[in-house]
This record gives sequence, structure tokens and C-alpha cells, in this order.
Amino acid sequence: MTEQLSPNTQAILLLTAPLLVGSKRSGEKPLSLGEYKRLARRLRDGEREPADLLDDPLDDLLGDCDLDPARVGSLLARGLQLSQAVEHWQARSIWVVSRADTEYPKRFKQRLGMDAPPLLYGCGARALLATGGLAVVGSRHVDERLICYTEKIGRLAAEAERMLVSGGARGIDQASMRGALAAGGTAAGVLADGVERAALNGENRRLLMDGRLVLVSPYDPAARFNVGHAMQRNKLIYALADAALVVNSSFGKGGTWTGAVEQLDKLRFVPVYTRVDGNGDSALEALRRSGARAWPEPATPEELRRLLEVDDTAPAPARQERQASLFGEPR
Repeated sequence: MTEQLSPNTQAILLLTAPLLVGSKRSGEKPLSLGEYKRLARRLRDGEREPADLLDDPLDDLLGDCDLDPARVGSLLARGLQLSQAVEHWQARSIWVVSRADTEYPKRFKQRLGMDAPPLLYGCGARALLATGGLAVVGSRHVDERLICYTEKIGRLAAEAERMLVSGGARGIDQASMRGALAAGGTAAGVLADGVERAALNGENRRLLMDGRLVLVSPYDPAARFNVGHAMQRNKLIYALADAALVVNSSFGKGGTWTGAVEQLDKLRFVPVYTRVDGNGDSALEALRRSGARAWPEPATPEELRRLLEVDDTAPAPARQERQASLFGEPR
């Protein structure tokens, strides 16, 4: 095991991470988010921590959370595999934090609670994840007019000294981030695959080293894109932001639509805006009927800053215990 990781983070990695060194998976299947949530609740209720699983009898710690002690024990025995994976990540400047770490984004704990990813892999300045900003989302396949429109939004975010948050996919995501970064601003990309390939990209590398770009993913650094990952990571984009703009979307399908509807109907982390010059775009109109706001087309940095202002006077969460912080609830 590596000394750079806390015992809690080591345990969470062993339990939930595929540890895809060389893109190969072996041994027991890691715990799913739902399985880990059950285990985390069990540990929390017993005032225990994930690290206790490394030393104490599993039968006592697992209790009635419906997990096979033999499977859990096999996952926890992957110490050599973990050391190899961490060495591989460190050689590529990839870091990892768990919900048990103070460096884990507080916005994820506060807004997602127990649904916050147990692990977050990234490259670049972690401090950017605490700054808020404007989330911009949209489709992959768009025309040049929308690309130019979206790049302009990114430039305005940079001029307003507000971070641009998006998903890093081609189309609207990349256009918004490109606009912000080209104008000297900052950006956070929440990826639907692993961060390894993006971290090794030459253009990204310079921005990562300059502290203007951070790339994060809840998925193993070597993981490949899949649609399920893209759907699940949408809530993370919204959770990092102060407001969100949907530039365009397919009606009733796709990641952009699903993420916006989930935000409007269930999560409600931030105000959701839609582009208004959509020429009768049925998806954007439907989102506005569901509670999205018309994007007011801020023309100056001052106007955008006012739009992104948040209420910092709200009372702090009542629960302050260390156990709550460890398992995804705010301090």
C-alpha cells in the first residue's frame, strides 16, 4: 500500500475501484455504488470507518448489509494491485481522493450526500473544484453557429473571472471550455470516462500544469466511455456550479436532456437556464415548461457575475460529526 493515501482511502479503493492497470480487470467484482452505500451506512451507524475493515473481523463489521464476507475479503486483499495502480497514476500526475478525505469536493458532499462518488480521480488544481462557476451543457453534434455561440459564453465566463464547468465531450462541452481557456479563464471537465488519456493530451497538459484546468472523473483512470457513465456524471457537473446553461438538447433522450430533467425535477442544486434563440427548439421549450429559466444573454462580465451570485448567508448544515463527513454528508 502507498503512504500517500489515507487508510480510509486505501480501503475505499480496494472495495470499489477496478484498479485497471493495463486496462485489465481480474478477481472479484468491486462493490457497486449501491453496495458501498449499504456498507457505509452500516459502518456509520456503528461509529466505524472504512479503514477498520483492513484490521477487524469482517463478519462483525459487515453485519446485515447483505455483502459476502469472502468477496469483501478478497477485494481488501488486493494490496499489490493497488500499489501498482497508484504508481501508474502518480507517473501521470493523476490524484485520487475519497469521501473520507478533507480534499474531497465539499459541494459533492453537501449536494449529493450518500450519492456522492466514493472516489474521485483527477488531474490539475483541485482547488478549482471549490470555486463554483457556470455549467454549460449540450449536444455533441451541433453546427458551427452553436459552436461559436458557446465559445462566446466561455469567453464571457473567463472575463467575469468565473470557472466554466462542463463534461469535456466534443461539441458544446469542448466549445464552452475552449472559449474560457482561450480567454485566460479556468475550466473544470467532469469526464464520462477515465482521466488518463485526457491528462496525457499535450494541449491539456500545459493548462493542467498552469493551474487553469482540472479534469475529474468518478471512474477508473483507464476506463473507457460508456453511455451509463455519461448519464451518471451529469449530476456532478451541476453540483460543481452556481448555475447551468443548456445550449441545446435532443427532446426526451440523451445525456443532456436526462441531466437537465433530473436537475429540474429532483436534485435542484442550481438554477437551470436554456438558450432562448432556439428557433422553436422543442427540447428547450419543454425544459422551460418544466421550470428552466430563459437565459438572459448577459453581455458584460458584471451581468454574468450577478447571475451567478449565490446566497452565502444560509445556515451551515446542522450535522457536524466526523462520521457524517466520512460517508458523504456535509461537515
